[in-house]
Amino acid sequence: MPDPPKLQQLVRQTCQTRHLSRRTAKTYWGWIKRFVVFHDLQHPSKLNAADVNAFLSHLAVERNVAASTQDQAKNAVVFLFRDVLNIRLGDFGDITKAKRPKRLPVVLSRSEALTILALLDGTAALACGLLYGSGLRVDECVSLRIHDVDLSARTINIRRGKGAKDRVTVLPAALKDDADNQIAFARSVHQRDLNDGFGEAPLPSALHKKYPSRGYEPGWQFVFPSSRRQHNEKLGKEVRYHMAPSTVQRAFRRAAVQAGVARHATPHALRHSFATHLLEAGCDIRRVQELLGHTNVKTTMTYLHVMNDGPRIESPLDNAMRL
Repeated sequence: MPDPPKLQQLVRQTCQTRHLSRRTAKTYWGWIKRFVVFHDLQHPSKLNAADVNAFLSHLAVERNVAASTQDQAKNAVVFLFRDVLNIRLGDFGDITKAKRPKRLPVVLSRSEALTILALLDGTAALACGLLYGSGLRVDECVSLRIHDVDLSARTINIRRGKGAKDRVTVLPAALKDDADNQIAFARSVHQRDLNDGFGEAPLPSALHKKYPSRGYEPGWQFVFPSSRRQHNEKLGKEVRYHMAPSTVQRAFRRAAVQAGVARHATPHALRHSFATHLLEAGCDIRRVQELLGHTNVKTTMTYLHVMNDGPRIESPLDNAMRL
């Protein structure tokens, strides 16, 4: 009788069955390892809801993690018991919850956003332009496929975005030529790979089994291809992924410092700015919700608190000094 599969293998198989992204699968496995180590390497099948409570409370009390981090750990452990081990945990009891501070998103002014974009060049310039001009997340941007970009209609299709949701957003007219040039570059990289006996792009889920040749088609190639090919264990061959999100993040941070932006802004601030500036221009909040891919309009309403469309409030000190 063959040995039972190891826990990591079970988690990986279940993530693939549930069509979770590689990033989510990696994050979940990281938290599952921490959970197992916390309980002295006991197999999770021997643990219960009280043990989950102890781990999550430890994160809040001893590790002082953020509320979002504790939620992420909880989702990973629940996934382990419910989907991987098929164990019903029941009530966790009263978990010591991490504090959830109310923070407003970092929003750049229009001049700040344009200054940062002007300081960028190459693929990072186009990628950051799409974050601000289309409201994309960094991961959504770098993982765009050629067939996702409709230059004639000036639209971008986001496939399997956050929460595995699809949506359509706008491709700015100002970026149409740059996007066209980038797609032409991606096609040339693909043709070079084909000439070298490669040329396959990894496909989502298990599409490579249903359509074995689909990964070689130009439309399935990434708009922002990686500079080198990598070995894919599932396919057993070299494929070309998209460029790393860190490439965009590092380039943006350098440009933000050079532009004199004192706040700790990340590329995601461009997406926040996209939403805020649309609302300031009078765009309907439901439309902004659709463009961002938010499930609940309450998430989009956060940007109402950082809008700068009302009358400027004068300080009582300024009023008193004029008397």
